[in-house]
Amino acid sequence: MVRRPARNPRILLPWVGLAVGIGGLGLQFSLSMPAYAAAGKDIPGSLGTFLAFYTILTNIVLVLVYLSVVTTWRWLELFRHPITRGLMAANIALVMLYVYFVLRHLAVLEGQALTADNMLHYLAPILYLLWWVIAQPHGALKWANLPLMLVPTLAYLVYILARGAWVTEYPYPILAVHKIGYGAVLLNSAYMTVVLAALMAVVIAADHLLARFSRTVPA
Repeated sequence: MVRRPARNPRILLPWVGLAVGIGGLGLQFSLSMPAYAAAGKDIPGSLGTFLAFYTILTNIVLVLVYLSVVTTWRWLELFRHPITRGLMAANIALVMLYVYFVLRHLAVLEGQALTADNMLHYLAPILYLLWWVIAQPHGALKWANLPLMLVPTLAYLVYILARGAWVTEYPYPILAVHKIGYGAVLLNSAYMTVVLAALMAVVIAADHLLARFSRTVPA
């Protein structure tokens, strides 16, 4: 069952986030797939490359989180869990910061490519963080949850390295084993894990602070 949006900003935000997420992913898909085909990839290979990007995967998860808000579908229960929603706040913040400080200097984008880039790397993260702060119930996250919150990203790293060993293709320069070697990749991964853990610590601390604040505000 799909719930109808209301004028309350807390209820409207997930609908806006859902539209931005689907729109950005759809636009990026429509740009990437023909480019991969032109480079000689078949459909499975093109899909594999598209879905290897952390930006794409995290934005897909954001769409699922929003769907878990605006619908009552039971199969989305995982995406209603505070840990899932909290870890995605840290992960999507990492995506935005990494692209802003590192990747945006590597290519000049124009037109629709720039639009998709801005939607997925900036607008979607900002909307999600705003929604998580003002509309998500707080107080459920614990410091002991932090190691568990890192598991999806570590699983992604294992997948990307295994896939790269098979197809010799990596989505990001810091993971390009065939160019910089496993030692550098593991060191880069360690740095990124520390940054992500720090962001998750910020999310957990913010969750505790927002929970205290909400208890002091008159109903």
